[in-house]
Amino acid sequence: MSEKNREGKRTARERLAVEREKQKAADKRRRALIVGTSVVCVLGLAAVIGVVAANAGKDSGSDSAGPVVGPSGAQGKDGLAIPVGQASAKSTLTVWEDFRCPACKSFEDAYRTTIHELTDSGKLKVEYHLATLIDGNMGGTGSRNAANAAACAQDAGKFTPYHDVLYQNQPPEVDDAFAKNSKLLELAAKVKGLDTPAFRTCVEDGTHNSWVSKSNEAFQKGGFSGTPTVLLNGKNIYQDQTMTPAKLKQMVEEAAKG
Repeated sequence: MSEKNREGKRTARERLAVEREKQKAADKRRRALIVGTSVVCVLGLAAVIGVVAANAGKDSGSDSAGPVVGPSGAQGKDGLAIPVGQASAKSTLTVWEDFRCPACKSFEDAYRTTIHELTDSGKLKVEYHLATLIDGNMGGTGSRNAANAAACAQDAGKFTPYHDVLYQNQPPEVDDAFAKNSKLLELAAKVKGLDTPAFRTCVEDGTHNSWVSKSNEAFQKGGFSGTPTVLLNGKNIYQDQTMTPAKLKQMVEEAAKG
């Protein structure tokens, strides 16, 4: 082989080696870019989570500065409790709820029939307190608007059936469907006699918005861990892992005998 041919092959090998090094460097830069982008996405998510956490539990409503107009028959401290059942009942169930709260729906679905049975029989009185925790956590005004509509239903003497309809038709937590008055009025049509001009005006005007905000403030100051919070004669029974509708019924019936 001539010296010239050997030189040509050596030059070709060197060029190939150089190209391989360039390719390796390009691959390394590409991998670094992918990793860097992933880190930015994670950091961005962390920032969003941080904002959500910082706003946890805050009421996003803008009507808290208006006059506080409580619903008809509201009782308790500052008139923030909506009572259901006979005042003479020996047991009182205090329930803090948020109409957008999935855990509240789970509680209602499990205990609704038992609670109705006990209130109808005069053995249990329920005091409902309304909170807007999910509005603060997820954004929106569905918790507040639904609570206002429920207070409007209380004015019409239809709180219990409308309360039940709201939970039976609760949208996914991230869907702020209850922020739309049209949705709340649509559901009101499921309760006989509720969809009246007075009820519509109450819902559309946000008549009880400030009352709802005050109720949520009381929830925040109460030191509760979340919704639902359920107290039987002052004792937190929702934290009792052994609690069932049957056990609740037994406790209430035993108190009624005493």
